[in-house]
Amino acid sequence: MLSKIAKIQLVSSHPEVYEPCDDSFALVDALLADRTNLLQHRPSICMEIGCGSGYVITSLAVMLGLEGFIPYYLATDINPHAIRVTRETMDAHGVYAELVNTDIASGLEKRLGGSVDVMVVNPPYVPTPEDEVGCEGIASAWAGGENGRSVIDKILPVADNLLSERGWLYMVTLTANNPSEICLEMRKKGYASRVILQRSTEEESLHIIKFWRDSDSQLELKNLSYWTKLIEGKFISWMW
Repeated sequence: MLSKIAKIQLVSSHPEVYEPCDDSFALVDALLADRTNLLQHRPSICMEIGCGSGYVITSLAVMLGLEGFIPYYLATDINPHAIRVTRETMDAHGVYAELVNTDIASGLEKRLGGSVDVMVVNPPYVPTPEDEVGCEGIASAWAGGENGRSVIDKILPVADNLLSERGWLYMVTLTANNPSEICLEMRKKGYASRVILQRSTEEESLHIIKFWRDSDSQLELKNLSYWTKLIEGKFISWMW
């Protein structure tokens, strides 16, 4: 029987690259749980920010490829070792993605703006001192700064810029990241959201959240913007 996801024994490794762990497995399980919707969605471009070992993007390519469906895959990572490891992992599974060594999606915004249909992100979410964020080596894979939100808060506006009108974002979060606040911030950008998988381990409680553009949220945002401008206009008129 063909595996629906990447095989751990075929995942490459390097001392400075984050290996698949509970959070990686939870994200892949969430994608599996939503696989029928993903197949019906028929994404043209799938992207992973922070690909690490390549386990997640490879699993996504395998699970969609089993149905003969092959979108264009692209993955980024700030760690050059991760790019090499991801290539080896994908080669071992017979799948392909364009791999870019960059911070989040720097240099790709113009090219990919508004075109990514599915984005997957397992960000650095562990609460750490701010000076550990973006450091070299494997620590960059988990160091999330205060409340583990420093990198997440940088990724959200990038995701908003890259996602298509029908784009979906799957993101790993920790309870300490305040997932409800993240959902509220994305709602302000016109996205609906739901937790599609929640998993507790000995060390952490994980939430895999799916975001998508929602017409009701966008209408609410436009109305809020209209009334804000109207109120501000009246206030300025009154001042003068």
